[in-house]
Amino acid sequence: MSRTLFIADLHLCQEEPAITAGFLHFLQREAQSADALYILGDLFEAWIGDDDPNPLHQQIAEALRALPLPVFFIHGNRDFLLGQRYARVSGMTLLPEEQVLHLYGRPVLIMHGDTLCTDDEGYQRFRRKVHQRWLQKLFLALPLRLRQRIALRMRDGSKNANGQKSMAIMDVNAQAVSEAMQRHQVQWLIHGHTHRPAVHRLTVNGQPAERLVLGAWHSAGSMIEVTPQAINLIHFPF
Repeated sequence: MSRTLFIADLHLCQEEPAITAGFLHFLQREAQSADALYILGDLFEAWIGDDDPNPLHQQIAEALRALPLPVFFIHGNRDFLLGQRYARVSGMTLLPEEQVLHLYGRPVLIMHGDTLCTDDEGYQRFRRKVHQRWLQKLFLALPLRLRQRIALRMRDGSKNANGQKSMAIMDVNAQAVSEAMQRHQVQWLIHGHTHRPAVHRLTVNGQPAERLVLGAWHSAGSMIEVTPQAINLIHFPF
């Protein structure tokens, strides 16, 4: 059966071995029969450079490269520094932050999803800052240990800031969703980031449309399966 799979928000790290084990099981079983696998950001909890010798990164790269299918990656807000060097060793193709796919005759827009959360003005200001190429190059030129300290401080700051925000502010903005789908002339959108798995039915360009949101891999897996017949949000145990 023809099928294309989408996942996001695994937040892999050495402190959560159960999630890593669940992902490796997913690659060895579920993903093997797919036409392609798309990872829509935040595969890793943090990324401080392709030169980080973290053994987890090597383990995941080897598992991805062993897949008998193409793997594509869109950067998330946690791993936006993942570069071509790691993409090559893992066999992934890096995509822009917004990409339209034509799947079995159906145009589908995919993205991480953080750019849709426009009500969170503080985060959007931070995002614009850290996505400046000169600042990224400066950060990546720092010693690895210093980068690790900076990343840890930023993660703690992000958790504290999010703890003071309402859930509504951290969700997507309906107008931003509509504008993105109209801009790309699509009736289907798949994204992650919000950790709120759901299928939202809406109207775009005067026609029925769907926004499908991937769940985070906290205690179970989450994927979206696109076939010639349907698009389904699926949860499964590790």
